[in-house]
Amino acid sequence: MNNISWVGSEKDFIDERDFRWINRMAVGRFGGNSSAGQTKNEDACIVWQTEEWEFAAILDAHKSAESAELVIRTIEHNKEALLQILSLKGNLDFMQLEGKLLEIFLCEDFLDACRNVTGETACLMVVRKGNYIWWFSVGDCLVYLIHPDLIAMKQYQLNQRQFYEWVGQVNTFEKAVPCYSSGTRELRKGVNLIFMTTDGLVECPGEPYLNPQNLVEALDEKNLDESISQLLIDIESRNVRDSTTIISWAIEVGEEGSIPSDFKD
Repeated sequence: MNNISWVGSEKDFIDERDFRWINRMAVGRFGGNSSAGQTKNEDACIVWQTEEWEFAAILDAHKSAESAELVIRTIEHNKEALLQILSLKGNLDFMQLEGKLLEIFLCEDFLDACRNVTGETACLMVVRKGNYIWWFSVGDCLVYLIHPDLIAMKQYQLNQRQFYEWVGQVNTFEKAVPCYSSGTRELRKGVNLIFMTTDGLVECPGEPYLNPQNLVEALDEKNLDESISQLLIDIESRNVRDSTTIISWAIEVGEEGSIPSDFKD
């Protein structure tokens, strides 16, 4: 397994672009421009992977990085239990994985820890296993699934951004009914590009990547290192203040995806 676990309070990447491969997964980070007033990076991320699957999480906290630090620690603390589910033979039971995450986030120890942090965080987790992708989203981080079939239908983004959901001091899991989104999609035959990002990319001055078509045009699954590096160069040149964290990887699927019964070549 090739992993990364990082919080911006450890290394902030302010005025510094960072790109690296974690095995087959690309990770890009930029902490924002100090000239625009940036003084801290409250993003975080996790990458786990084997030959069979990938698990990725990105977080974007505010007021402090304490909530992101707490979520990262909690996920790492429960790593063994999550790996057992991810490593089950055959197709992954995503409902079992979701149930485990809810158990973790609704645990009284976790809820109590959230009450004692400063600030709150958005949190997006994505898993790919076989020819399926699953996500669990609280807040306004983004995940896109990019494939020619989907581009033709102008279908890009998997989750919808939610601007009033967080984990931490203000905590959706303290509500009478916790609010979050999750979902599963079948991958298409051929190369599928998965792209996760915090909101610094789409909210940078001029908002060039708020339109997903512009983002798709900027990405090349065969040259992810160049594509992501260029995205970071662009937002830096626009004097973005907010930090940006990106995780992306390409998966080739040999099995034909679902097609309508009346489809004709």
